[in-house]
Amino acid sequence: MKLKMAFLSVAFLLLANVAGAFTIRYYNNDSKKYTMEVRSNGSTQKIEFSASTTSSASVQTSASEVEIKTECGWVKVKDGQKISIKNGCIKIE
Repeated sequence: MKLKMAFLSVAFLLLANVAGAFTIRYYNNDSKKYTMEVRSNGSTQKIEFSASTTSSASVQTSASEVEIKTECGWVKVKDGQKISIKNGCIKIE
């Protein structure tokens, strides 16, 4: 019985961590890696976009929308949205 409760506790913790991830699919047209500031729920974090690649980037938040600070200003992005990066600016696909 104790073993079963331990497994359930671990499973719950893993699901709680997955539920708090905000993921963005992106294509970075630039040959430069970017680290940008992200605002959500009153706090700030950093997000990295690798150079010349298509990938996903995540931040830990329960928000369904975040703001990302780019070289062209702040951009609102929704969870799961696809974006492209060119000249340090984000365009929603």
